[in-house]
Amino acid sequence: MRELVDLSPVLSELGARFAAAGFQAHLVGGSVRDALLAAGAAGRPQVPGDLDVTTDARPEQTLEVLRGWASSTWNTGIAFGTVGAEVRGERLEITTFRADRYDRESRNPAVAWGTSLLDDLARRDFTVNAMAVSLGPDRTVTDPFGGLGDLLAGRLRTPGAAVDSFADDPLRMLRGVRFVAQLGLTPDEEVIEAMTSLAPELGRITAERVQHEFSRTLLNPAPRAALELFVGTGLADVVLPELPALRMEIDEHHQHKDVYVHSLTVLDRAIALETADPDSSSPDLVLRLAALLHDIGKPATRRHEARGGVSFHHHEVVGAKLVRKRLAALRYPKEVIEDVSRLTFLHLRFHGYGRGEWTDSAVRRYVTDAGDLLPRLHKLVRSDCTTRNKRRAAALAATYDSLERRIEELSEAENLSRIRPDLDGNRIMELLGIGPGREVGEAWRFLKDLRLERGPLEPAEAEAELLTWWAARS
Repeated sequence: MRELVDLSPVLSELGARFAAAGFQAHLVGGSVRDALLAAGAAGRPQVPGDLDVTTDARPEQTLEVLRGWASSTWNTGIAFGTVGAEVRGERLEITTFRADRYDRESRNPAVAWGTSLLDDLARRDFTVNAMAVSLGPDRTVTDPFGGLGDLLAGRLRTPGAAVDSFADDPLRMLRGVRFVAQLGLTPDEEVIEAMTSLAPELGRITAERVQHEFSRTLLNPAPRAALELFVGTGLADVVLPELPALRMEIDEHHQHKDVYVHSLTVLDRAIALETADPDSSSPDLVLRLAALLHDIGKPATRRHEARGGVSFHHHEVVGAKLVRKRLAALRYPKEVIEDVSRLTFLHLRFHGYGRGEWTDSAVRRYVTDAGDLLPRLHKLVRSDCTTRNKRRAAALAATYDSLERRIEELSEAENLSRIRPDLDGNRIMELLGIGPGREVGEAWRFLKDLRLERGPLEPAEAEAELLTWWAARS
């Protein structure tokens, strides 16, 4: 780890400044963990983006050490002992040793300064985050709980008893789920048992913090194992109960597949399409949420039909409502909620395409209803084909290829992404002899539907259709 500190002149200078003032300073947490992982992958450590440092200096003493050296400092976390700083483009978070005790009712720590690095490391969430490297001349590595060994073995453990750690801060359970996805770690049985027994304690955590951790999990390259832990321990029952509800009992005739496993597979496929597309932004939270949740309306709509069949009529409609309700409860931004809900609502539309029997009007409506979500809808629909029947899978893929070609052809001819009525609002008011108001909007929507149905019209034809509609309406 000496190489890591030597790679960053800022860390070396920071250590020297603290030492000159009579204080310790240690690089800690994710900074050390990620540097060790980078060293293992590339043969040498790399300086992480943000650097976390712990010290026995109190916050006001830290500010004094930084005075005249840091280009800027901020103290938004000073009540918890954290001082932020930027030095030559590198961001630092410097925190006083802590010896907190948690109030398990309010979930807030009773902040207490510590005097020991060991005590500070003992209160951290997992052993892989409880390592430190001294910024002093000796560059001593402190790893009292075997974090490096756990990192190399791919094991997730807590420094102390897992039940105590998670009871102190239940959000640590979701962080553990994230580390399964982010670091490829496997939780110890003790960790799994503690998560399972303490899952209801997540109800003490604010929706915003829960959502932040869940989203970070979902945005990893391969989140499936983490989601299986999330569901298997009962954490999902508290955070996202619609997901474990997909584990519906499969009927004895196997008339429908396991919807939970299917949804995880759709997510895997959507991530693969997303990362392979040079024109898409990756990772794509909206697409991943839609892939995971697109079928959450199925449990509520399952019906056993005659002759042993099973149906899920209108599950896309029910699912869109459930998506909107759950994501709002998790405090997702409004635009994310609306986009995921709309993709859920539209994901079955393609199956009405048959063998290409859609009219040009239907194709136009498909594009218009999807709007700027069309590229994501393409990926979602393709990912939703998880049949093991190779002939059927090939036929569905070819049919969707056909639809995309038709969309491209119509787009070139008609600019489908910007479909508007053939007459604007001013011409509507002039023809009908009316002023601004509700009737103009109704006329505009009539012309928009006409445009979708018949394609572009000559102005005279559009005017005649509008006057006919107006006369019938009056």
